[in-house]
Amino acid sequence: MLFRHRGVSPSIDASAYVAPSAVIVGDVRIASGARILHGAVVTAEDGEVTIGENCVVMEHALVRGRAGHPVHLGDAVMIGPHTHVNGSLVESEAFIATGASLFPGSRIGAGAEVRVNGVVQVNTVVPAGAVVPIGWVAVGDPAEILPPDKHDEIWAIQRELDFGRTVYGVGRDVPMTELMRRQSDYYGAHADDQLLD
Repeated sequence: MLFRHRGVSPSIDASAYVAPSAVIVGDVRIASGARILHGAVVTAEDGEVTIGENCVVMEHALVRGRAGHPVHLGDAVMIGPHTHVNGSLVESEAFIATGASLFPGSRIGAGAEVRVNGVVQVNTVVPAGAVVPIGWVAVGDPAEILPPDKHDEIWAIQRELDFGRTVYGVGRDVPMTELMRRQSDYYGAHADDQLLD
């Protein structure tokens, strides 16, 4: 399904394939040979999404462009099933495995791998050719790649990356009720989306 969002419609190359159950919303550009499989959601909230040539976005993946954090997938990128790519730049020939999570402001270098359930935190840079092992966490610029049981070390770096401002545009002092009111207003813009034929 294709939707116009915030007045912008998706643009899909004629040789690309979008499964009938995939959802493509707003300022999304899909290049030749790309494949968007069943149940995937590719949405440009208020930041564009560009998907390069011969990319594959597998079942139930979420690819979301945000204000100040567009998504760009280079050529020949694999996005595995149930993966979240949220405001991230992914260079060509990267492999993002099942269940991986890429947060806003993150950058994945050419040929890098984020393996099953790997996490790349906000504003983190994974260099070209690097590997984030299964279930591990990349955090910082340049990334430190740590196992999930190293929570204190991860948090010591992540705290300085300013998750709240990067993702929501607010500091830690904003109460959850206010944050969610703002998020409700933000996502309320979908009420005006138009289904395209």
